[in-house]
Amino acid sequence: MINILTGFFSGIISGMGIGGGAILIPALIFIEKIGQQTAQGINLTYFIPTAVFALFVHIKNKSVRVKTALILGGCGVLGALLGAWIATAIDGGLLRRMFGGFLLFVGVYEILKGIRIKSC
Repeated sequence: MINILTGFFSGIISGMGIGGGAILIPALIFIEKIGQQTAQGINLTYFIPTAVFALFVHIKNKSVRVKTALILGGCGVLGALLGAWIATAIDGGLLRRMFGGFLLFVGVYEILKGIRIKSC
């Protein structure tokens, strides 16, 4: 049941464009006891169908600039190749700490952004 709920809530966040990996990867690591590289690989596999369905909705709502998306997507493919190579070449513990640091940075950034918006 926990995997179903994790997938569901991760899908909601993915559809919003935030990135379901923030939920999915920690759940796979801590609940399923999967290694960091495997969890990230599962997340990437999970991302494909959820991104396709979310893309259809966003295109329907005319909230996609196709030219910009194609440029970013092409560069993203190159970055993904490099990132995948790096992720498989480094120690899983280091990768886990880097991912945790990234999540911490994003969380602090969002909190500070929310405080600035409320104070305006």
